Amino acid sequence: MSEQTRVTRRDIDADVIVVGAGPAGATTAFHLARAGLDVLLLEKTRFPREKVCGDGLTPRAVKQLVAMGVDINVPGWIRNKGLRVYGGGVRLELDWPELSSYPDFGLVRTRADFDQILARHAERAGVRLREGVNVTGPVLDERSGHIVGVTAKADGEEVTYRSRLVVAADGNSTRLSIAMGLHKRQDRPMGVAVRTYYTSPRHDDDYLETWLELWDGDRLLPGYGWIFPVGDGTCNVGLGLLNTSEAFKHIDYRDLLRRWMKNTPSEWGFTEENMTGPIRGAALPMGFNRQPHYTRGLVLVGDAGGSINPFNGEGIAYAMETGRTAAELIVQALARPTPAQRERVLLAYPRILKEAYGGYFTLGRLFVEAIGKPGVMSFATRHGLPHPTLMRFAFKLLANLTDRRGDVSDRIINALSKVAPPA
Repeated sequence: MSEQTRVTRRDIDADVIVVGAGPAGATTAFHLARAGLDVLLLEKTRFPREKVCGDGLTPRAVKQLVAMGVDINVPGWIRNKGLRVYGGGVRLELDWPELSSYPDFGLVRTRADFDQILARHAERAGVRLREGVNVTGPVLDERSGHIVGVTAKADGEEVTYRSRLVVAADGNSTRLSIAMGLHKRQDRPMGVAVRTYYTSPRHDDDYLETWLELWDGDRLLPGYGWIFPVGDGTCNVGLGLLNTSEAFKHIDYRDLLRRWMKNTPSEWGFTEENMTGPIRGAALPMGFNRQPHYTRGLVLVGDAGGSINPFNGEGIAYAMETGRTAAELIVQALARPTPAQRERVLLAYPRILKEAYGGYFTLGRLFVEAIGKPGVMSFATRHGLPHPTLMRFAFKLLANLTDRRGDVSDRIINALSKVAPPA
């Protein structure tokens, strides 16, 4: 019998250690604590802290916030009706679909305090949050190779925390996953997002806005620009690009954003003097680019497991969803009396994620590979946008918003996701 199997509650600092207090980590920790487990949530920075993001929350993310009991009816949560799309000389407004599975509105909340709101909400549920704790590596059981804790630096001191299970919610860089031998898959798409904030009279727009034509000289790039109203006098303005184009490695993204802004109407206020902060960038790990999502006592959630939607670059909703799913499996696993029984439950986690998202993410991967080819993005934009019915179907597909037994478009999207091989 390995040392890991003899660990008792007196030997551990928590039932579960969650590394990273972003949306994935905070959601995981919240649901674990609500189920009665002792949870230690470790965050390397201190709140409030900024993250590069569009700050837009689709109905998928709103559903998770409601499920957690986060109060979204107080000032600071800016509601929107849907998406306004520009491209090919066409302007189209698409309302969020009316579904039984998801709300019919989205939200905007800046990451400057969104993550802190979720982390504090988790604390109120019983989670023990430790800020300024930089996890440096796993503690492994010598016999089984399972992770049984983490080493970290806190206030300049080396510390060790031990637990029955560890959750990696430490984002795209996920040093913990890499230390456990889990590296990125090169056959999955990657994206880059850059964004900044401008003071603008458009700060209280009812729609999120996306621009499907990003030109670099005479090249149409695979990606989109966005203008998201924050409601506090500013707009979050940015762009996301995919690595499926040959031009990907040679683009100055910050310069591209500035050039795009120079072509917007002057009354929108997107000028250098109205910029409230620097242009920042971040990588977008897509389509389950790090697998398996469970191995040797380590559970991956959110960006650590590459859970960003390849179709639209959305990450927060999937971070929260994978966190909730992981928590449910962990609760069941830790209730089992033997290590073998616990392992059997935990090994189901990667399969459950593949069943939920695998086919859809494969469709997304094929989509981004297609629009990376010269001419495809231009053709799709110019011939698709003039047809509102087609665009409403595409909107549902790209946002992954369907009912299980919905209308014809829902059934087509669900069928395509089911027959596609899992990512």
